[in-house]
Amino acid sequence: MAETLIAGRGKTISALEIETNFHEAGAGDPVVLLHGSGPGVSAWTNWRRVIPRLADDFRVLAPDMAGFGFTERKPDATYDIKHWVKHLLGFLDALGVEKASLVGNSFGGSLALATAARYPDRVDRLVVMGTPCDKFMMTPGLRSGWDYSPSPEAMRAAMAHFPFDPAFITDELVEERYQTSLIPGAQEGLRKLLAKPNEEGDTPLSGMPESVVASIQAPILVLHGREDRVIPMEMGLRIAKAAPQADLHLFGRCGHWVQAERFEDFVALTRRHLKA
Repeated sequence: MAETLIAGRGKTISALEIETNFHEAGAGDPVVLLHGSGPGVSAWTNWRRVIPRLADDFRVLAPDMAGFGFTERKPDATYDIKHWVKHLLGFLDALGVEKASLVGNSFGGSLALATAARYPDRVDRLVVMGTPCDKFMMTPGLRSGWDYSPSPEAMRAAMAHFPFDPAFITDELVEERYQTSLIPGAQEGLRKLLAKPNEEGDTPLSGMPESVVASIQAPILVLHGREDRVIPMEMGLRIAKAAPQADLHLFGRCGHWVQAERFEDFVALTRRHLKA
């Protein structure tokens, strides 16, 4: 069992006719952990430490979304935010979950916001970290994910943009994400999510529009690293200003991996918000 978890494989369930890999622990009110989109990403690489801690209080579910991790890749799939929302709802339906709180990292935060905006009756509370909002320019961190071609050296170079402290990039993490990046089609979800970088000049990108965020009535905890070089800090400020029920916590000396770089603070703040 330990070997399958280290590899990122968990349980499998059919959601939207997609064989979906996920991890589950604990009991109580359901909380869904939604991973980001960097190279070699999976629910396990994003949430392996968080799952057991939140499982003390909640039923924790952490799926690999369509196009990522160990979830089945359909050759004719169209990856966009509408598809990912449908996949998430199909995942909840397959498990008999009518309403859940969503905790999203980066892309997962965008997915959480989109789901709450379009299907408010399915969402209780939200926690979003390092999540884009409205228009911004592609950062070197996002560009490195697009350009990534599998090798341990390239994985280490891509990951160098993510944490404030490079000590968080361990040999184990590099190897784990490199192995996940070798799954056929592993880059497809990421490259469908981002616009192709311009050869010269800036590349404009769009996160969830502020007008959409402003429509979300669910309570939102916004977490962002001050030194985030992947999704600029200003994105978190926009969400906090736009959402009617939003609290913002900004972490100093912290990059894009709030849940790893400020682990204890993340768990405490998230638990308190979800239990309010």
